[in-house]
Amino acid sequence: MKFNNIKLMAVALLVSFSAYNCSNDDDNGPTGPTGPNFTGTYAQEDQMARPAINTVFVSMGDKNSFNTTLPTNQNGAFQTKFQNKLLALNPGYTTNALGQDAATFTGLLATDVLGVSLVDPTTFFDGTNLLTGRALADDVIDVELTLIFGGPEALMGNPTNPGLISDNVPSNDKSFLTTFPYLATPH
Repeated sequence: MKFNNIKLMAVALLVSFSAYNCSNDDDNGPTGPTGPNFTGTYAQEDQMARPAINTVFVSMGDKNSFNTTLPTNQNGAFQTKFQNKLLALNPGYTTNALGQDAATFTGLLATDVLGVSLVDPTTFFDGTNLLTGRALADDVIDVELTLIFGGPEALMGNPTNPGLISDNVPSNDKSFLTTFPYLATPH
């Protein structure tokens, strides 16, 4: 009987110590996910606000420099190279459908940012609004090809190089979602 009392006392003490130690672990901070961690040092690795512009107009030797140049400095650093590439791609370029000469157009392209208008329709180019954003269904490549190769009368149905103003892909082959993330399902 005395031995059983000692065993019961030992078990009671063990349970008490365990309970005391388990109840004191709330001060160690969160144990689950707490959200993204933005501490640390980051480096700019790539820049492609406008599809295909970096790919077409920036030479392989300039990729790292272009990708790490602040957009506010890109025009000064790359406009001339963009203009040389534009005139190499289209030696007959005079102005585009927006009336931009080579220097003006390539200055716009060399600053690789996608603007957003809070008051105009969101579009890459809809015939009236230019670079007010980008809708998923916008045919960005055809717009860029039209401005590069179409000449001043491209929007009036008289392109300078009609075979070069379209990639002949008129739309996405799958419907976009009506809810976030709005992209078409993978296929």
